[in-house]
Amino acid sequence: MIKHMTKSKTILIAEDEDTLAHTINLKLNSLGFNVETASDGEEALKRLAQGGIDLLILDLIMPKVNGFQVLEEMSRLKYQIPVVVATNLGQAEDLKRVRELGAKDYFIKSEVSIKDLVNKVATIMA
Repeated sequence: MIKHMTKSKTILIAEDEDTLAHTINLKLNSLGFNVETASDGEEALKRLAQGGIDLLILDLIMPKVNGFQVLEEMSRLKYQIPVVVATNLGQAEDLKRVRELGAKDYFIKSEVSIKDLVNKVATIMA
């Protein structure tokens, strides 16, 4: 059983699929996290620049600025924020690239449950 987290931890979900973002948001809120959402990479980068984000859940395929570009910009700006990638891209080169860009973990949406993703996030944030 996952312990409830303190309200001081803030997670940003960068996901263009509204239903998925909402579901993850509800699960993480129920554990006591503050959760914010961004519907594209550009919005995510703007929010990250404001500070106060403790972890980013990042989709790779998004409008305006994709997840790879977000990771590249985070690396360039030397952000020390853990990133969990949740995407439909499952190629080995995608996994290798996100790891090289500093992602803490990588999930293929079709192969993992929301519960598994939330458990991983809770473990990283513990």
